[in-house]
Amino acid sequence: MQNIDEIEDLIKYISKLPGLGPKSARRIILKLINNKEDLLKPTINSLANVFKNIVRCKECGSIKSEKSNCANCEKSEKKVSKICIVETIADQWSVEKSNVFNGYFHILGGTLNNSNNKLKENLLIESLIKKIKKNNIDEVIIATSTTIEGQTTSFYIQDCLKDLNVKVSKLAQGIPIGGEIDNLDDGTLHSAFKNRGNLRN
Repeated sequence: MQNIDEIEDLIKYISKLPGLGPKSARRIILKLINNKEDLLKPTINSLANVFKNIVRCKECGSIKSEKSNCANCEKSEKKVSKICIVETIADQWSVEKSNVFNGYFHILGGTLNNSNNKLKENLLIESLIKKIKKNNIDEVIIATSTTIEGQTTSFYIQDCLKDLNVKVSKLAQGIPIGGEIDNLDDGTLHSAFKNRGNLRN
């Protein structure tokens, strides 16, 4: 196999994507190279547009176009007075796809694994508290994974919300220990939401 620097660099980066290794990355790159006009050029343009225009919402942590308002933050008659807290955008999409929840989302963008203050800032807890007060939220559903990091983050959020007059619940049955929201099927997710438990007495 020829060692072409440009291709080797591309293989290195594409290999970092979930579910892909060097072999899969090579196949993808060769497909793109062999279809420069139909695939490679449009892909480059789309990636450039995403890099330029897609940003993380500073209020809820979801993604949006830099030129438009955040659809997740906008008030709607269809949205009930509940907020579901998830770790990632993929988790948000999984819950939305299941149609088991109708309300606002708060996307943490990760979990806590130590006392790093920067990580805590990234969770956007202050904006979460403001939204709870502003939108008269009556329930916050914590839908973090059952990993150690997910549980640590869940406890941290509970502590941050302890002085608010709001019901705080957590997904219960249906999520196995060590499981992650994005990997659950619709039935398991539905059961987890239906059987969520109150975290306060």
